[in-house]
Formats: sequence, C-alpha cells, structure tokens
Amino acid sequence: MTQYKSEFINIMVERGFYNQCTNIEGFDDYLYECEKSGKPAVGYLGSDPTGDSLHVGHIVPLMMLRWFQKCGHKPLALVGGATARIGDPSGKDKLRPFLDEATLAKNIVGLKKSFSKFLRFGDGANDALMVDNWDWFKDINYLAFLRDIGTCYSVNRMLTMDSVKSRLDREQPMSFLEFNYMLLQGYDFCVLLQKYNCRAQIAGADQWGNITSGTELGRRRYNTELFGFTSPIITDSNGKKMGKSEGNAVWINDEKLPTYDYYQYFRNIGDAEVGKCLRIYTDLPIDEVRRLEQLQDKEINEAKKILAFEATKICRGLDGATAAQETAIKTFEQGTSGDDLPTLNADLQNGIGVLDAFLQIGFVASKGEARRLIKQAGLKINGKPVTDEGYIITAADVIDGAVKIAQGKKKIGLIKS
Repeated sequence: MTQYKSEFINIMVERGFYNQCTNIEGFDDYLYECEKSGKPAVGYLGSDPTGDSLHVGHIVPLMMLRWFQKCGHKPLALVGGATARIGDPSGKDKLRPFLDEATLAKNIVGLKKSFSKFLRFGDGANDALMVDNWDWFKDINYLAFLRDIGTCYSVNRMLTMDSVKSRLDREQPMSFLEFNYMLLQGYDFCVLLQKYNCRAQIAGADQWGNITSGTELGRRRYNTELFGFTSPIITDSNGKKMGKSEGNAVWINDEKLPTYDYYQYFRNIGDAEVGKCLRIYTDLPIDEVRRLEQLQDKEINEAKKILAFEATKICRGLDGATAAQETAIKTFEQGTSGDDLPTLNADLQNGIGVLDAFLQIGFVASKGEARRLIKQAGLKINGKPVTDEGYIITAADVIDGAVKIAQGKKKIGLIKS
C-alpha cells in the first residue's frame, strides 16, 4: 500500500474512503505542510437542504470530514440554502420540486442537527463551522455573475459532465436552471477559498463534475489550486446503494428514525459488508477492524454487534447505543420484550386491522406489501403467522401488556392500548 505523507490521506486509503482526487500528490503535500506547521487545512462538504435529515447514504463523506477534523484540520459544513432552490441534476431524470421558504428553513435546522452528530462545532482553530450559500447568493447581480464567472466555463466541457451527459443520453429534458447548478457549486468553492482559505472539497463520487467546476474556477479566476477528494459510492453485495432499507431511508436524526431501528440496520448488514462497514461507519482502530473482519461463520455475528453499537454510538450517542443493544439482547437472545422496541399505540378495545397495524408501525411500505407478506407467512402476531388479511387485532391478543408483532425474524414491535 502506498504510504502518503499526510495522516488524513493514509487513513482514507486504509479505511476504503479514497476514490479519486484532482491531484493526490499536491493534496498530500498541502495537508502534510499544514499538519507539520500546526495550522489546520480547511475543507468543506456541502449538502442541499432538500430534506430535514441526512441518511446513512450521506454518512460516507461525512465520516471523511470527521476524520479530517480528527487529523487536526478544520471542516466547513455547507448547507445549500441557495442551490436547493435549483436542485442538483446529478442522477435525476427531472427537475426537483421547488420548496417554500418555511420548508427550506426547517430542513436547514435538520441538516445542522445531522452534521452536529459527526462533527465538533465551536470557536476553536479546527472546530467545524456551518455556512449557508444563500448568504452570498441572495444579493448577487445576475449580469455580473455571468460576466465574471460564466466566462470561465466552456459549454462544450459542461456537456461532457456525467450529471448532464447521462441526462441527455436518457433523452430526459434538462432546464437551463439545472444546467447552471455546477456554476453555482463551483462559485461556492471559490467563495469559501476567499472567506476561509478553504482549498479542499470532500464529497461522494457522484459530485465529481461539480467539484471540478470549482477547482477549474479557482485556477482560472484566482490562480489557486483547489483540491477535490471523493469517496466511492458504497454498495452492498447486490449492488444496491447503502442507506436504503427496503425502500425506506435510514435517517440520521432520531425524530425521523428510532435509535433501535438505526442499530438494527447495521446489526443486519450482510456478512460480506461487515468489514467494509466497520472501516467506514465506525471510529474503531484499524487493527481492531482487521481482527473483526477475519471472523467467520457464527463468530461474524459478534462483529455485527460491535459494528451496530459503534455506528450507533457516533450517531445517537453512548446512551442510545447502549439502550438499543440491551433491547436487541432482550428481544433476540432472552426472548423478552426490550424497552426500545418500535411501539404502536392503538385502541385495542375497538381493534385495529392487521394491515393498518403493520403499515402504521412502519414494517411495510403499503398494504399491498403486507398482503404479499401474509401470503408468504412473513407477518406474525404473538409468534403465530397471520393467515387472514382482514384480521382485527384486539385486547384479546394482549399478552403481558402488549401485542407482539413481527415481520420476518428481524423486525419486532409492540402494540399497546
């Protein structure tokens, strides 16, 4: 394995974060000089507030920024209050719906909470800082922007970018508004250079075109080399992106997803993904990761428990991880009902339909899915398969204060009056 001079890049390589860099040797030299001088390098990660929480799919670059801070550097967490009004066309087939001001404000608060789970914010030299690109775009002069920034870009080159080319190849329309997105993100990079001496952008591989639009602008307009550093898109053994659980996002913020469900997502990772996830989603020392990823057969479950606990500890805190772990032990190892199991409160005197119950507790995405699972004996009430999709769960089903329902072996919940 190539040994780099900077601590950060060595960590990125050995843990599987490194995918591509605009100039890896130059970035390595820059970081090494900063580490040697004790003056933090500055790097940023951007996220548009199109939702009120990040999810597991966003964690890879977020963990990269976390390690960046651990290595003594200063992270900037950029929320795209301006760019969210356009929408990144990368991987999209149509224009993103426009959000009203109240929704954008709510989403920005949610993103700040997500970032804060992984980064340390404050006034110190390498404490993280939250910035919003609406602050510099809201009063910008359109003609001045076209003259000063637009002239630095070649439409010919923009048409070759994946975010544009793939859309056109699929014969999907792209508005001029969306076509401007990479100019705005490129300008973000240069504003952060001017305001904070930020010379690095960290992101997922799908942002490469937007990143290089910024590094090119930095070279042309400010005669400064900026660095783009990307992670691979993390997929499971079936080629599906990590962070989706049967079509439902695994949210970072606790009001969007219970801590127990977050823990269970990592606890149920496939055997082939354990080592990769230990490297990326935990802070465990690499030697301990190497030991755990060598475990085989039944022993690999111990590695999964450690993965789930460590990943949950970062995102939901030590108390949350401990409570989720204890609930899992009570439920799956001791056969009792843990305190953190998903719980649905319902009027059991009048009863609740079995389809509604599984839908409302979040074990299925639709009643159609529930009907399909019933045919496969995949839904259970108090340990017995549901056979009648019209069954009404009532107080007569209560055992020890609750009705225990399950989808398969891994999703277990309670219904209480």
